[in-house]
Parts: sequence; structure tokens; C-alpha cells
Amino acid sequence: MAGNERTAAFARNNGLEGLLAELNGVLGGAEDALGDLPTEPKFPTVLVIGAPRSGTTVLMQWLAASGLVAYPSNLLSRFYHAPYLGARIQQLITDQRFNYKDELGDAGAYGLPFTSDVGKTKGMLQPNEFWYFWRRFIPNKDPDWITPEQEALIDGVGLRRGVAHLEHAFEKPFATKGIILQYNLEALRRALGKVIFIHTVRHPFYNIQSLLQARMNYHGDLATWFSVKPREYDLLKHRDPVTQVAGQVHYTQEHIEEQLASMPSKYTITVDHAEFCADPSKLYRTLRERMGEWGVEWPEVYVGPESFHLNDRVRVDDGMRDSILAAYMELSGKTLSLPA
Repeated sequence: MAGNERTAAFARNNGLEGLLAELNGVLGGAEDALGDLPTEPKFPTVLVIGAPRSGTTVLMQWLAASGLVAYPSNLLSRFYHAPYLGARIQQLITDQRFNYKDELGDAGAYGLPFTSDVGKTKGMLQPNEFWYFWRRFIPNKDPDWITPEQEALIDGVGLRRGVAHLEHAFEKPFATKGIILQYNLEALRRALGKVIFIHTVRHPFYNIQSLLQARMNYHGDLATWFSVKPREYDLLKHRDPVTQVAGQVHYTQEHIEEQLASMPSKYTITVDHAEFCADPSKLYRTLRERMGEWGVEWPEVYVGPESFHLNDRVRVDDGMRDSILAAYMELSGKTLSLPA
């Protein structure tokens, strides 16, 4: 498959794109005309970051299912130029407080199952990556490293206003993936002010293995790049697919760790994916503590899932397994161990 084409399952719906552009062109102006909306966030924004296929989606679904945060659903994401109005429309359709005589009783029936396909969720209330909203305020279209000159183009005022509108609608802190700017976290912190980064880390072998499969599912081949581009992209783009993906995982994790290490602890949480799956209540306690540092009180008792299924096992043949281990060793200088 040539270029950046997608498989049929992930092909763009051009009719939908046109309809959304039309609606947002009208609704964006209507939201701008609302003079009584806040312009600054009241709560810290929770941003989930990490290498692609490191567990960011299930962590985001877990946050959404908690009921303690506002988040961009698949429905809300369609109102990227009018997030407040989109939130109110979502509430009108799905919130039981506004379900008059069960006229819309089945609208929110999708629930929040913890499943996805290459990060894409199903159901109107499932979390969405909110790309179109982000792109209103930042200079990069894709999730990659940007220069200091490009950082200066980030519209922090607009970004904070958009987040504040979402908070105001739901009366909760806003949580979303921050992957699109995760190589420039200090600039993102400056733009938002109050923020908590949750960095999810997966065992590099299983992360690489999963990311190689994502290339096949999304593009139909191993040669086409998928998802985030670290600063070393130019060094990796002419290498073989296994080395590309090993570098993508290694450099992404390395850069995020370096950036978070320079921030005060109230801005950061790092969570191991396997440990999260075994006991998500541990992350809840840490996140509750961080929220408390920002003056936000969350319930002491954790009521979410006790655990998640961990899907980490070797799924490739011996040759591919050895290639992954060798590529990671070459780029990181680290030897990976796998269960016997």
C-alpha cells in the first residue's frame, strides 16, 4: 500500500467531514457570541500521554467511566469549534436528567466497554482523541515534535478557553489524551497552566509488537509509519520497519521521561501498564492525591474495575522476536527480558 493510505476499516468519510465543517462553521460563531462563558479553567486538565499502543486508550476509558471527569466523547468530538454547545447537545441527548418520558431512552445505551481498535472506540459516549479540537490551537497537524519557533504559535488563550467551556458544561475537570503535543510538554504546561500529565509505560517488547500490528491493521503493511513522530524521525524513516518502531517507542518514552523529570511532582504521574491492569485502584489513589494538591477533592473510596485483562504475550515468530530485541538493544543500549 503506497503513501499514507488507510485500510477500508479506517478510511475517511468525506461526507461526514463536509457535514461537520458546515455545522461547526455555524455553531462556532454561535458559541463565540455567548458572553457569559469562562475563559480560564477552574480545575487542572488531566492529559494522558505515552507511546502509541502503550495503554493510553484503556486508561482514558477508565478515566471516562469514573464519572469524575469531563472528556471528549465520539459525539462531543464532532463539535470541535463549539465544545460548550456540543457538550450541552450531548447532555440533551444522553443525560438521564433531561430524558423526558423516555423519549430518548436508548440514546446513551452504548455504555463504556473497555475495548478499542487501534485506539478507535465505538459508541457515542466512548472517548475520542479530539484531534480537530487540538488543531485549532497548535501549529502541528500530526503528533510530532515541534520547534521553539512553532511552540510560540501555540494559542494558549484559545486552548484554555476551550477547556474552560467544557469544564463549565460538565462541572468537572477535563481529561483527554495529550499525545499530539507530548514531545513539547513544557510548552503545553505553559499553555494550560494547571495540568496533570499521566504517562503510561508498557514493556517495550509488547509495545513494539503491538505497534507493528497496528501498522498492518491501519495501513495494510508494515512499511508505512503509524502515529507519533519523535524528534529522531528523520534518523528512523529510512530504516526497516522493526527498527523504526523500536525507535518510536524508545525515543518517545525517553523524551517524555526527560520532560516530566524537570517538573514539580504535582504535574506528573507515571504508571506502568501492567501494574495498572493488575490494580487500577493504585493509580486512582495517586491521581486523587494529585487532585488534592490542586484543591480538588475526590472520593476516598475507589469504585472502579478491580483489574483489566493484560494482553502482553509474545505473538510473533522467533525471527521477528529476535529482530525486535536486537533493534531495541541497538537504539537504547538495553537488553529486554521476556518471560520464559
